[in-house]
Amino acid sequence: MTAPLESRIAAYVAGRMVEAGEVSATGLTRISGGASRETYRFTLGWTEGGQRRERKMILRRDPPASLIDTERRIEFEAYRAFRGSAVPVPEMLWLEEGSEALDHPFFIAEEIAGFQAAPALLWTEPYLGTLDKLGAHKWTILGEIAKADPAALGLTGIMTPVALDACWDKELSYWEGVLDEDEAEPLPITRAAIRWLRANPPPPAQKLSVVHGDYRTGNFLFDEHGVIHGVLDWEMAHLGDPLEDLGWSFNPVWSFGRPEAGGLLPHDRAAALWRQASGLAADPAALHWWTLFNCVKGQAIWISSARAFIDGGNTEPIMVAPPWMLQNAQDRAILKVMGRL
Repeated sequence: MTAPLESRIAAYVAGRMVEAGEVSATGLTRISGGASRETYRFTLGWTEGGQRRERKMILRRDPPASLIDTERRIEFEAYRAFRGSAVPVPEMLWLEEGSEALDHPFFIAEEIAGFQAAPALLWTEPYLGTLDKLGAHKWTILGEIAKADPAALGLTGIMTPVALDACWDKELSYWEGVLDEDEAEPLPITRAAIRWLRANPPPPAQKLSVVHGDYRTGNFLFDEHGVIHGVLDWEMAHLGDPLEDLGWSFNPVWSFGRPEAGGLLPHDRAAALWRQASGLAADPAALHWWTLFNCVKGQAIWISSARAFIDGGNTEPIMVAPPWMLQNAQDRAILKVMGRL
């Protein structure tokens, strides 16, 4: 009989914290969402130096099948690289790439507790009055990510470098391949967008940047004062064109039915804040290309999520909810960006 997950977590941590005694993991709770990792919160307790101590923790564990295929080491190292910088992130503690301890690979990190992530709260009090400040912080942080030197962060040995003139093709080919493999029915709008993207490639990247890959409203922790306390969900992080992240933040599905970028700021102001923080240019034509690309990428993610559910690899509701809710919305977003809606 398999031991409860809490006791297995405690046993694992006890092996990593050799100076600690009476290690416990209590209050284990699954956090909803997170289709590429199972996410749990728990309280770690231990005795050290004669004193009992506690710390709130997060466990991110690979599921049987994922919405997206990612490498947990890349996510772990991306968090670690930005720790202590102008990009707020939780502290990473332990990475386990084997399956012996908890059935699947996982990592354990601190929990940044006491803040919110749900976008729906933003347009209610007390958050409604802070949207301008929150948006300014959001795109300033994104500019800091774009400005960072991947080599100085130690990430060029973890993430695959790519030539500046090949960033666009690498990403488009990857996500087009996901669609080729996973689509269950024809996707004429998405395929039309891919044809346009290939016929009108963007200029080479200005620099090779760390690309978060999923930087959007809903993937950061915020407070009622318009301050972001943690940037989350780095599982799609890679090296590439910094405009890719800006384009993802402009994907219309992340505006949640509002006209502003991310539901927070006018697009021009968001882009200006990003430029100021990053020191980079945001050429309108290149940004348009990357925004449309990210609509294609989004569709590929929803389609791959549906495929994992259809094939029975992961029948959690979170796997079928995104395609059910977002596939048509993403088609409409593609048409909007292409000026065809």
